[in-house]
This record gives sequence, structure tokens and C-alpha cells, in this order.
Amino acid sequence: EEGRDTMTRSGIAKGKNGGHVTQLRERAAKPSQRKGALGKRVSLCRSIAREVAGLSPYERRILDMIKTGGSAADKRIYKYAKKRLGSHKRALAKREDIKEVNAQQRAKQAGA
Repeated sequence: EEGRDTMTRSGIAKGKNGGHVTQLRERAAKPSQRKGALGKRVSLCRSIAREVAGLSPYERRILDMIKTGGSAADKRIYKYAKKRLGSHKRALAKREDIKEVNAQQRAKQAGA
């Protein structure tokens, strides 16, 4: 599978590229390859839910940590989020998400 697109058949029976000379065909993408991609509908639903429900208590605490800042704030936020969410990846994603929320709030305040 790996060498499929780089090597072509030689027409000689033996050897690394042995076999009939053939034309490589483009393979259609499998539906499983778009698994986890964010769709328009889900994106809209999530944004409306965030707008209506607001932040959960632990997210508000993370937002407060971002606002107060201080030394090693990012690390503290990460550790807190990891404790709550259970994984490294989720903690990093949540930290970035709440930072974005903070930036939006600051932009809104500056504009109003």
C-alpha cells in the first residue's frame, strides 16, 4: 500500500517492482476519512448552545484564571482542565477555547 503511488511495475516477473506494467488509479476517499470533521449544523448548534447557556462553573473558573494571569497561569489552567476533563488533548483544547472566549469578551468591551 505505501509504495503504491511512488513505484511503477517494471514488466519483469521478479524483483521489487515485479509484475505487469499497470496504470495507477486514483482511489476514492473513504467516508471514514472525514470522521470527526465538524459539520455546519453541529457547529451552529454548539454556538447557539454556548450563547444561550453560557459557561459552566469550571469554565468560568478557567476564564478567571486567564484574567488574573500571574506566573505560570497557562500551566495552572492546563492542570485544572486536565483534572476536570481527563486527558491532555482535551485540556489543551479547552484552554484555547476559553482563551478565545476571553478575547471575544475583550473585543466586545473595546467596541462597546
